[in-house]
Parts: sequence; C-alpha cells; structure tokens
Amino acid sequence: MIPLSILELARVTEDVGPGQAINNARDLAGHAEKLGYHRIWVAEHHNMPGIASAATSIVLAHIAGGTSTIRVGAGGIMLPNHAPYIIAEQFGTLERLFPGRIDLGLGRAPGTDQMTLRALRRSPEASDSFPQDVLELQAYLAPAGREQRIQAVPAAGTNVPLWILGSSNFGAMLAAELGLPYAFASHFAPDMLLQALEIYRHRFKPSHQQARPYTMVGVNVIAAETDAQAHRLATTQQMSFTNMFRGNRGLSQPPIDDIETYWTPMEKAQAMRMLARSVIGSPETVRAGLEALVQETGADELIIVSDVYHHEERLHSIRLIAEAVGLKPA
Repeated sequence: MIPLSILELARVTEDVGPGQAINNARDLAGHAEKLGYHRIWVAEHHNMPGIASAATSIVLAHIAGGTSTIRVGAGGIMLPNHAPYIIAEQFGTLERLFPGRIDLGLGRAPGTDQMTLRALRRSPEASDSFPQDVLELQAYLAPAGREQRIQAVPAAGTNVPLWILGSSNFGAMLAAELGLPYAFASHFAPDMLLQALEIYRHRFKPSHQQARPYTMVGVNVIAAETDAQAHRLATTQQMSFTNMFRGNRGLSQPPIDDIETYWTPMEKAQAMRMLARSVIGSPETVRAGLEALVQETGADELIIVSDVYHHEERLHSIRLIAEAVGLKPA
C-alpha cells in the first residue's frame, strides 16, 4: 500500500472544548505514528467554532512536541492571509525545532468568509499574487545569499518542503510549473480530481525539490467493526456539511441513528456530492475502497479525514484503517 497520512481538523464538539480538541489532535498523532502513518497535517480555518486550528503553526508545534518520527505539517496555510516572510519565520522555526519532519502545504483560498478576511486585514485580491508569494516564501526558506539584506531568521537554509494544495486546475498547473508536490482536496471538492491530476502530471517540470510528479489525494475514511456502525459514525460529518449549507458552522455533533431525519433531499444531494470521495465501512470495505481509489487515481499517497465524534472511536477508526491497508507499525 502507498503511504497513508491524516488530515487533522482539531474538532471542537458539544462535549470537547478547543483546548481538549488540540490535545486530542496531539494524542491522535502519537497513535498514528505508532501505527505507521506517514504524516499528519493540520488545516488553517478562521471564524469556525467547530475547528480549533486557526493558529496553525502553534498547533503544529504542540503536535510535533508529542511525537518523534511522523511528519507534521500544514494542510494547509492559506497564503493570501499572510505575509510570506512571516510564514517563513514560523515554519523555519518549526524546522529548527523538529528537523526533517516539517511540511508546508499552501493554498490560495482564504479559509474563511469575507467579513473575517477583512478582520485579517487582507483584501480578496490578495489571492491574485499567490504564485509570486509562493516563490517569495521559497526564497526565504533557501540559503541566504551573501548580499541578501533581508533574511527570514531562523528560516534561511531550512528548505522546508513546500506543497501546493488545490481543488481545481489552477493549483495543478501551478504545482506542475514550480515542480512541487500536489495535494488535491477531494475530501470535500472531488469534482475535478482526475482532470487536475492529469494536468499536473502532464505539465510537471522537475525542480530542486521534486524530480518527478508526486500526488496526494484527500479522502474521507471512517472504519468500524461493521458497515452499519461506520455509517452511523459518518452522520457526524454529514450533519456538519448540512449545517454549513444552512449557514450554521457550529460545533461537531454526536452521531444519530437516521440521517434521513436530519437533512432535506436537496441538502442530502449537496452533501453527498461534496462527500462523494468517502470510504465508510468495515475493514474489508475500507481496504477495497482505498485500493480502488489508488488504482483509479494513481495517487502516490492518500491523506485521510476520519471525522468521528468521540475521540476513542476516532482512534479506533484510524487503527482499523491502518490494519486494513497493512501499514507497518513503528
């Protein structure tokens, strides 16, 4: 099986506050490390009460401090929200503290709404300079030149590996042009997955960081002892998507017995379109689903979202997934 990684959302629930959510993320990372997962990434979101990872670099430091070998990174930093210089300082510092373990995935979406974007003191047009900002950030992470007057201390020379994240052809083309690895967000925006991967591979130009194309595909995976138990656990994520359509980005809710009593037919259609790349079921079902996804996409790596409400059940889910695909424990 190809490498398997985890995208962590630091979910705040009706029973778990932000501090415990972040500690749960650290605990999950420790379990994932022992199970043989390759990396754990944390996403930047703002003004979302149900997600506690807004201060992404701080959360990553907490997670990295509780682990020793698993790669830790951003999946991703929404670069239009920040000055590239500041991100270089933050992730260069992480690399100095945890050498050889830090990844920096970059996206051009704001990761929030327009009102919050104004609170961040960024304009919607900031995303227009995303390609130039990526190059600027890359330069700050490279060794400083002899005459270079502005250095990102202590980032210069760390060469933190960059990734381009995307859910459309734009990210695929940029990753290919810059010769960077590419991660597609098919766990919530699956429509253009195959087209974007084809564009990326066809247009890829080798770089100092990456000699050949490297793709990572996002997928929702929830495992339990039986298909029925897993589908019940999946109602937590389905309710979260339904609430998003209703304009209610609240706390994560515990699973329910019958999701059909929660959403309307239109909400169901919207949610299931976004969650189309989901593998939910027993270990046998999960194994077959992930093998089929790898065969279909040719992915070099999968990054899973296992959005399960109760922490112990989520730990159980990632263990069953690891065993299903034959990960080698550390």
